Amino acid sequence: MRYFLSLIVTFLALTSCQKENRYTVSVKSTVLAEADSLLTATKQFSELANKSNDTKALQAKFMQCRVLYKRSEWAIEYFIPDVARFINGPALDELELEENREFPPHGFQVIEELLFPEFDPKTRGELVREINTLASNIMICQKHLDAVTMSNDYVMDAAKLQVYRIITLGITGFDSPVALASVPEAKASLEYLPQLVGMIGTGTTTDPIKDQIAALAKKAAKYCAVNNDFNTFDRAVFILEYLNPISKKLSELQKAANIPYVNRTNALRANAVTLFDENAFDVDAFIPSPEYEFSKEKAALGEKLFYDTMLSGDNTRSCASCHSPEKAFTDGIKTSTSLSGSSLRRNTPTLTYASLQHGQFWDLRQPDLEKQSMDVVSNADEMHGSMANIAKKVAGSEEYKKLFVSAFGKGDAREWQIQNAIASYIRTLNKFNSRFDKYMRGDVKALTANEINGMNLFMGKAKCATCHFTPIFNGTVPPSFSKTEHEVVGTPADTKGTKLSDDTGRYIYNKMPQLKNAYKTPGLRNVAKTAPYMHNGVYDTLEEVVDFYNKGGGAGLGLPVDNQTLPFDKLSLTQQEMDDIVAFMKTLTDE
Repeated sequence: MRYFLSLIVTFLALTSCQKENRYTVSVKSTVLAEADSLLTATKQFSELANKSNDTKALQAKFMQCRVLYKRSEWAIEYFIPDVARFINGPALDELELEENREFPPHGFQVIEELLFPEFDPKTRGELVREINTLASNIMICQKHLDAVTMSNDYVMDAAKLQVYRIITLGITGFDSPVALASVPEAKASLEYLPQLVGMIGTGTTTDPIKDQIAALAKKAAKYCAVNNDFNTFDRAVFILEYLNPISKKLSELQKAANIPYVNRTNALRANAVTLFDENAFDVDAFIPSPEYEFSKEKAALGEKLFYDTMLSGDNTRSCASCHSPEKAFTDGIKTSTSLSGSSLRRNTPTLTYASLQHGQFWDLRQPDLEKQSMDVVSNADEMHGSMANIAKKVAGSEEYKKLFVSAFGKGDAREWQIQNAIASYIRTLNKFNSRFDKYMRGDVKALTANEINGMNLFMGKAKCATCHFTPIFNGTVPPSFSKTEHEVVGTPADTKGTKLSDDTGRYIYNKMPQLKNAYKTPGLRNVAKTAPYMHNGVYDTLEEVVDFYNKGGGAGLGLPVDNQTLPFDKLSLTQQEMDDIVAFMKTLTDE
């Protein structure tokens, strides 16, 4: 009898262990195995490229490697972003402006351009070199992955970001711009997600949630398999009905397992339930240092300063003089007007959502909103004032003293506090309450059929979302949202399109050829209110802007833009498609 009981106890212990271990796999060993599979396939790819002229065979091997990469992408992008840039980054030079250095691009996107639409045997040497460089970078990743700590909080954070990566980059064509294999690659990422979630050690009590995530991922992958055409893929349905539910379940799992949130230093909050939450983004992401953190008291002080004409040297102009709330904090004219009444060179950009970009002004010359206000106030054409003089003026006001005490604890205003207060007010201008936001939170009646089609075109065939990233729709790159990009689109001097704008943009401050005519990617939220458009205000309507891009930008117009980052080829959008894109952009207006 005692022996029989012992067998029962042993059996129960074993079955308990089996249940407990169902979702317990070594994260590191699995990731390294995936990376090793990718490396093996890449070496085979190199061998094939050395001898074959068969375009289809080479493309098929390339796609195999890409799909394998999608299985380890979550780890490589999360733990080794600097190397990831040279595995799957854009086929554009990486610039280090501080050092005035440039690094040529490498990786899948460079190889893709050599293989699609057809392989030219004359480029065989370059192709093989790029594949071998890719293999070397994968080996570097293996060494780094073997050394890093992959704790539950990091793996959970990486899993959530991988879903956001699919939404913002994966299905938009960002990393498959020529082959347009975005949907099959999204499928590969989703098929791997259950295994990734399974590696998060949470105990058996959360197994039902993991099962639910696995089921949702399977359905999402099936949707990709059935609807695998890039241009017709319904991204609105895919995000709303498939990916957002996965994000919600991942957050539920994190809470149920009591896994702490990672303390990230980027704009997206680690505790966001979905990418489209009203409070998903942190306005303090790009502040200079902790003492500049946002507070309502600082914003109240900043609002009063924003509308006060004493900021200018002659007491005639306030920030609101050029940034009108009725026009989404722009001025509605082609280019800004100087204090003397003459026209300046550039269009006034909106301040809405300006806090969610790592760089201010069209040429990104200032890194944060604090330095932006100082730049404008001290500019002889714009305000012709100084922070020191503003501090003196503020010192004579009892109302201001009270506001400074409330915001900073003392009534004597310092220059940095004035800058911080104005910046804090601007940080309140991110409402995230447009009809688009309501739709993405489940109100399916918030958008019309044409607007939804416009969203799908914006994130697909028209490739708008490869520069204006969802959901902020500016150039701050997801899913880390820590770096803001510029683009060279070849903006013309006038609507005739026969001459390139003579404003060289970022090149004025950094004499690197890649920066000639480069400008910050502007935010498109509230874009219906911010006409005219482009850095020089050349276009009066959104219809004109979409038509410009449909023709392939400046290079498509035949202008000399050798460094254009926008694809030169035409988008071949129909008139109805262009109208729908404009209709969608109008849904981004805050209420």
